[in-house]
Amino acid sequence: MSEKVFNQVVIDENWQTPGLTILILSWEYPPNVVGGLSRHVSGLAIHLARIGFNVHVITAGNGDLPQYEKIYNVNVHRVKPLNEQDSHFFSWIGGLNLAMVQKATELKFDLIHVHDWLVGVAGIVLKETFVCPLLTTIHATEHGRNNGIHNEIQRFIHQKEQQLMGESDQIIVCSKYMKSELISVFKVREEKIVIIPNGIEEKKAIIKSEKVFSDWEDKKIIFSIGRIVEEKGFKTIINTASLVKEKGLNIFFVIAGKGPMLERYRNEVNRRKLSDHLAFIGYISDEEKNSYILQSDITVFPSLYEPFGIVALESMILGKPTIVSNVGGLKSIIGHMDSGLLMAPGDAKSLLEQIIFLLDNPEKAKDIGFQGKKVVRALYGWKRVASETKRTIEDMLINNRINNQEIIEQIKGEYLKGGVMNDGIN
Repeated sequence: MSEKVFNQVVIDENWQTPGLTILILSWEYPPNVVGGLSRHVSGLAIHLARIGFNVHVITAGNGDLPQYEKIYNVNVHRVKPLNEQDSHFFSWIGGLNLAMVQKATELKFDLIHVHDWLVGVAGIVLKETFVCPLLTTIHATEHGRNNGIHNEIQRFIHQKEQQLMGESDQIIVCSKYMKSELISVFKVREEKIVIIPNGIEEKKAIIKSEKVFSDWEDKKIIFSIGRIVEEKGFKTIINTASLVKEKGLNIFFVIAGKGPMLERYRNEVNRRKLSDHLAFIGYISDEEKNSYILQSDITVFPSLYEPFGIVALESMILGKPTIVSNVGGLKSIIGHMDSGLLMAPGDAKSLLEQIIFLLDNPEKAKDIGFQGKKVVRALYGWKRVASETKRTIEDMLINNRINNQEIIEQIKGEYLKGGVMNDGIN
């Protein structure tokens, strides 16, 4: 048996995790998909179950979805907020956290894993109630999304994030960029943060039989997809379409996704008379997304703030030449002129330069797509992500055992000082 000594407590180095139960809290989980968080949590939960953990997920109910079902060996519990009819989002979130705590009291678990501030209160309460480690994954921050804290709503969220980070025993982030943000903005200790990238499952793409770009088949198609919000940088594509119009280039931009800025951007396209060069097509399914990526000439993700950028990986794994902003976690995914191209964030001229380079150099573009696919396969597979998460969980549970042992020894010492041990306490 191999052993290590931590603070005078002997730990078996071969200590494993069979049968350990992980409780995951996430406000969204497939098929209830709001953004990329749900796909990440689902992928992680499934692969943690595959390597031997008992996994329970508590998430928000939605419509006619069952309250409980087992999906790929993951126990999924859906709860309704105690005040589900409340139109105020913060009240709704508060009710969701209360419902999560109630459901969790029916379960047994060894560690709690929460995803972002929205379920942080439930995680903190359960940590204190059941005296077990709290692991948190921070996917993005309010400060990062808004380049600072500017109003009371943002301040409220920021404080909830700060509270959650303070109460967490370990924090996972997806990139060096996010680690730096947590250290500089929230003053989180460096040793408390672990970098584990998001994962992606390589699947055979389902290709629609018809051409998805049939209305623009005589043009070079540049495709993008994401939640239609300001930080995703779609305004940069609108400005690039304006340059394309001025130069008379045979390029058409297609942007998929839904979000609060969708109608505003559509109106701007009409106002600037860019409908011959750009279309916001709204929501598409995951299967349709693969077809759109594969039938496009280039994909672009021009985010102004992006902790990681899973959608870029989804393009790269399909071998498509991909352009991303030189910002946040995106710049750590792409090797410029090797596995993709980097553009200056918010700079329409820079984006157009990268597009023209790829269109003018089709063999280089093909090679970039091939190299991007190799990078994603090697670094971002779910098997690797799950293994790194498993290692973090094991380290947390070992440290928890050490801390508990130290507490026991401290209590024993106090009794010994008082002579109580002679009365039968040992």
